[in-house]
Amino acid sequence: MTSFAEKDDLGESEVFTPRFDANGLITCVTRDASDGQVLMVAYMNAEALRLTIETGIAHYWSRSRKALWRKGDASGQIQKVTEIRTDCDQDALLLTVEPGGDGGACHTGRRSCFYRKIAHFGGPGRLVFD
Repeated sequence: MTSFAEKDDLGESEVFTPRFDANGLITCVTRDASDGQVLMVAYMNAEALRLTIETGIAHYWSRSRKALWRKGDASGQIQKVTEIRTDCDQDALLLTVEPGGDGGACHTGRRSCFYRKIAHFGGPGRLVFD
C-alpha cells in the first residue's frame, strides 16, 4: 500500500512515472485543443504511451480487441497531441489534441463519445441525446 508521504512525493516530483493498473493500463481522457470539449476516454499501455510521446499522435490500447491502435487509422480522425498531463497520483492522463478528419472522435460518427446525458436525478435512469 502507498503511504501518504509516498503519494506526496509523487505529487511533487518532476519525474514522469506513470502508474499502470494491474492490467498494465492507464486511463486517458482526451479533449479537443480548440475548445476543451472531452472527446473520449480510452486506455493506454506502456507501448501506446511511448508511441504517443515519440510521434505526437495519439495511440491507445483496445481492451476489446486486445491490440494497440493509432487513433484515426481507420476513421481518418488522427489526433495530433498538443499536451499530455498527468494527475497527482500519475495514474490517469489528460491528452489535449487537434482532431483530424471530420473532427470527430466517437466510433458512432459523433464528435464526442459523451453525446447522451441522464434526463433527471432521483428516478429511473433515462438517457437523452444532445
